[in-house]
Amino acid sequence: MSTPADASRVYRRYLSAVLLHGHAGAKACGLSATDLYALNTLELAGPLTPGALGARTGLTTGPTTRLIDRLEQAGYVRRTADPEDRRKVIVEPVGRPAGLDEVVAPAREEIAEILRDYSPDQLKVLFDYFNRAADAYQRAAEQLRDARP
Repeated sequence: MSTPADASRVYRRYLSAVLLHGHAGAKACGLSATDLYALNTLELAGPLTPGALGARTGLTTGPTTRLIDRLEQAGYVRRTADPEDRRKVIVEPVGRPAGLDEVVAPAREEIAEILRDYSPDQLKVLFDYFNRAADAYQRAAEQLRDARP
């Protein structure tokens, strides 16, 4: 990269391509990007309350309820009572969209091919960056959410 502006442009192009692929993958599975994002969130985090799922997806109460309804009707999640407080509901993943692995396989294979060009030390740096950047983006999203009027 010759300038910070060049680096920013490359990074923004990368993020745009990742988002575009997420939208295309969701559509290919008959889902919205938000539905697929919510399923990924539940798969990574495990069961969540509707409020926690809404916070992690950036949705307010009404849209979160409709999201859970759609995913439950499709057989991807179920609502259960919180074992620690039966007044609360927990949303847990119970299925994956049919064909999702096949839809994302071409990109995964191409990315795996790219990663094979890196040394183990370079991969350590890349994955350290991914972990730290994910945390930074999560914190920034929470700050933006909390700053809303």
